[in-house]
Amino acid sequence: MSITAQSSVVASSAIESIATPALWAATIAIVVGLIALDFVLTRRPHEVSMREAVAWSAFYIALPLAFGVFVWVEYGQDRGLEYLTGYVVEKSLSVDNLFVFMLLLAAFAVPKVLQQRVLLYGIVGALFLRAIFIAVGAAALATFDWMFLVFGLILVATGLKLLRDAVTGVEQEANIESMRTVRLLRRLMPVTDTYDGPRFFTKRDGVRALTPFAVVVVAIFATDIVFAVDSVPAVYGITGDPYLVFATNAFALLGLRALYFVLQGALGALVHLTYGLATILAFIGIKLALHWAHLQWPSVPEVPTLLSLGVIIGVLLLTAITSLASTRRRRSSVVQS
Repeated sequence: MSITAQSSVVASSAIESIATPALWAATIAIVVGLIALDFVLTRRPHEVSMREAVAWSAFYIALPLAFGVFVWVEYGQDRGLEYLTGYVVEKSLSVDNLFVFMLLLAAFAVPKVLQQRVLLYGIVGALFLRAIFIAVGAAALATFDWMFLVFGLILVATGLKLLRDAVTGVEQEANIESMRTVRLLRRLMPVTDTYDGPRFFTKRDGVRALTPFAVVVVAIFATDIVFAVDSVPAVYGITGDPYLVFATNAFALLGLRALYFVLQGALGALVHLTYGLATILAFIGIKLALHWAHLQWPSVPEVPTLLSLGVIIGVLLLTAITSLASTRRRRSSVVQS
């Protein structure tokens, strides 16, 4: 068998899924059910209390961990580690999502009572987009083993960009007027200046018009596309199972709405988060590149999943510790001055 044919076989076997049709159906039903429950809970707009946010965050952390135990027991240690590592990666990347969501909600002056409904629409859009990216990614990896190298290069390039922005002090900002989606919407339909609850459309002088609520939801959808480009290849760098890729993305995203309100005050303290995410993305990118090289030349070593988990958790802990220390020093210097 030629090296190319052999590598294609290896690439195909690398993405065999543990999921049966019944498991896929059950998982999708759970995800849809949880989303429906969220819509029911947010049908009456209200400001989210810290107690409510913490309770739901605890639930959305316990649920994926319990699912990880199920995967470990039913499918073995290797798949359990793949799921857990992928979930940690997706959860850490989702915190970066929260930064952008926070900027968008502030830029559009979204009332606090409507924020959780905006976030919920954003999560639904992200789930839909990532399902598409996961399916496309699985097909590409099954057909072309060099896609592992492409995914790896995407992650390394993204990591380097994040690192450059962090070093040069480029700050994220949400300039509404510069967003192409916002400009396009305003060309298609008039947009009111005031919110009308969680409605997408309203009447202004007898003319049907979009509300700012609709515009901010579309803006968040647009950012979801950007995040999907990074997050899906990142978790494919951990596991080649499309089912586990979907599960890690779904569980990480479902808890975003509650996590936003828990971390809203603390996000600004994570001053070194960009460095941590850049390191993680670059590491997984190199891992994917090594996997591609291993398919071509079996003597090339691969990065074990357990080592990947250790590196990722270590980077996140170091990022949190240095961020908190830097924030504390900054506050102390302000007080002394």
